[in-house]
Amino acid sequence: MIKIIAVLCSLSSPANCHEQTVTTSDFAEVSMQACLMGAPQLAEWMKQHPAERLAAWRCVIGKQDGRGV
Repeated sequence: MIKIIAVLCSLSSPANCHEQTVTTSDFAEVSMQACLMGAPQLAEWMKQHPAERLAAWRCVIGKQDGRGV
């Protein structure tokens, strides 16, 4: 399983950033190549987070351990 870990920064406080695992049914079968290319679904997912900016993302194979930045 491939997970996408997004680094989100607050628009009101740009230095305030955190990591979040992207969880949506659109990413159920994302390939590593699609993940590395930014997975078009990521833009749709960001619409649910209007107060934040996507600063970065990474692709992780297997289970994420849940630790933050």
